[in-house]
Amino acid sequence: MFVLAVAPILLAACAVPSAPPAEDGPPPPIQADAAQARALAREAYLRGVPMLAAYQMLYGNALQNGGPLYKGPLNTLQSSARVYGPDDPAFVSPNADTPYTYAALDLRREPLVLTVPPVDRRRYYAFQFTDLYGYNFAYVGTRATGGRAGRYLIAGPGWKGKAPRGISKVLRSETDLVNVVGRTQLLNPADLRNVVRIQEKYGLQPLSAYLGRPAPPAPPAPDWMTPLSLQQAARSLKFFDALAFLLPFAPGGDGQEPLARRLAPLGLAPGRPYHAERLPPALQEALRAGMHDGQTAIDTARAEHDGSPGALYGSREALGGDPARLAAGAQAGAGGVSREEAIFMALDKDSAGAPLDGGYRYSLHFPRGGLPPVNGFWSITMYAWPSQLLVKNDINRYVINSEMLPRLKRDADGGITLYVQRVSPGKDRVSNWLPAPDGPFMLALRYYWPKPALLQGKWKPPQLVREALRVVAP
Repeated sequence: MFVLAVAPILLAACAVPSAPPAEDGPPPPIQADAAQARALAREAYLRGVPMLAAYQMLYGNALQNGGPLYKGPLNTLQSSARVYGPDDPAFVSPNADTPYTYAALDLRREPLVLTVPPVDRRRYYAFQFTDLYGYNFAYVGTRATGGRAGRYLIAGPGWKGKAPRGISKVLRSETDLVNVVGRTQLLNPADLRNVVRIQEKYGLQPLSAYLGRPAPPAPPAPDWMTPLSLQQAARSLKFFDALAFLLPFAPGGDGQEPLARRLAPLGLAPGRPYHAERLPPALQEALRAGMHDGQTAIDTARAEHDGSPGALYGSREALGGDPARLAAGAQAGAGGVSREEAIFMALDKDSAGAPLDGGYRYSLHFPRGGLPPVNGFWSITMYAWPSQLLVKNDINRYVINSEMLPRLKRDADGGITLYVQRVSPGKDRVSNWLPAPDGPFMLALRYYWPKPALLQGKWKPPQLVREALRVVAP
């Protein structure tokens, strides 16, 4: 069992990342010796990795017009209401449960107001707000705010105003750049039109428009940097150029003294190219050593939390302000969902530890009273491995979820057994059949709004039990 990537990843070539354009001039002043530079570089790397990951997501969704991930301009909501199938090879681990709504926010000019309609509490939905540091600082939705209608004011670190009348709650971000991901439950393929109706009622507008007043003056338009990938950041001193570009959008204290002030002895100035290649070789080596130290801490944090789904994502309070843990989550997959909101896992081995293969028949048994303990809903989705794509099958079924329970056949003891295999388990079992591809596969387990038994590890998911005989092709 391992943690599942939290969002579809586009299998397409992205633009070649680059650092901000270099400027002529002397190297920046350094006020740290080699040992101090190494320690500060370690902190810069730990804090910077989540920032680069968050910016990469924002850039692809809202700044790279015409790019493979582009959804729409900054400060606008963009919804995608569709059911993914085997004819969608561009996305890995496509989510068949919750069509998405996206927004990338720039809060420097003024706050924004998110409007949500009343949503029946039997239908799960959630908006996740992630700041540039990588923290999930707020949620709006079934778990966090209930199913009632509301207006939520999203304010950046520079806003000192008061919430106007009609605002349900103020969501305060420590950074000016914010990623927003909305998820709205799809009950079944025929339910798509209802999801569309709900998405059409989601709204986002500047505070000035909400108040019917003129907008404040616009801040200077940034020369948006093409993002540096996390792979490049791990091996290039251009990481410091990328971090310098992002620091002006994160003027808050990150829980303590502002990050830019703490890193000032490195000569790192917000918004100014760093030119690390112009530094003396000894200092360059100290910076590289500090980055290596940071990556070691990240690897350690990831190993410590291996097998604890969602432990690398959440609010500052939930993560205890641990920068290595936050950075490990960013490297595992930016935009991860907080554990209290949803837990995503993947199953790629059977009960004996052997890889799953469509050449065998498997059963997955939930005893009576042993279904996943959730307040929202749960789902199990089939993907080919290692492509993580949906594979066409004769009954066009790629997921079994809690909404299907009334149609699933119960065992004699009241439990439920699912049959995971390539060929039909027989007419009397077809309702409980999750078709497998011909070859290696994996199952994605998604639990929305988990109950304490799941959060505390008291409930364990069942294991796939393999039959001894291989499947004989019909």
